[in-house]
Amino acid sequence: MDFRLAFRLMQALKRRKLKFDLLDHDAPLGHAETVWFSSELEVVGREHEGWPVAVSLEGIEGSIERALLHVRGVHHIHELIFGIDPGPRPGIAWMGDGVVMGMAQLESLDRVVDHIASVTKVAEHKSTKIRIGDGAPLLRDQIINECIAANLHIEQVNESKTSKGLLRHNHVISAVRIAMIRGERVWEQRDIAPSEGELREIQRQSRKMSNGRKTISAELALAVARGELGLDEALSA
Repeated sequence: MDFRLAFRLMQALKRRKLKFDLLDHDAPLGHAETVWFSSELEVVGREHEGWPVAVSLEGIEGSIERALLHVRGVHHIHELIFGIDPGPRPGIAWMGDGVVMGMAQLESLDRVVDHIASVTKVAEHKSTKIRIGDGAPLLRDQIINECIAANLHIEQVNESKTSKGLLRHNHVISAVRIAMIRGERVWEQRDIAPSEGELREIQRQSRKMSNGRKTISAELALAVARGELGLDEALSA
């Protein structure tokens, strides 16, 4: 009945090119497996009709993700597993009880934990595991440290076979394969001691990000390597 909420929701669905029907708020559902959106108040009393998804102005994208899980037949998940292929633009995939639910290539390392948090909020589940490939040690250990700081269960996986047969840099598919392999639990944060070559690579990335206008110092590159600063923050320092 909230016109503004309905309008914003329809805009978001159209942006994703998702087909939908618009029904009156009290109309009967088309069939017993209908996935439907409504406001939190309007869901009350109809919880067992189809698969209801409560939506608010602040949580539209998350509600759409939850609805898509219902459409795929994923209603209740016991174990939610994330696979991460580490790199400057890490690949990430997530699986519910062995079924691939989604995948993405993130734009930076500092998006990993936030992305995991956003998925775990919309996917009802009992337990969560994070599995990360053992490549790109410097970037891998930054991600491991952030996951441990967020009190997440994380395992390091031998990824020597996860890229076999893949196009180079197909980090998303590698992340799916990593999610499927048991790894060794990491309990403690890693000491990050980057080599001179790794620091130079961070400085090269800073030149690339600034279109050649600026190269950060070795000290700032070290702070970026340790996860104390993002590359964009180092450039503006």
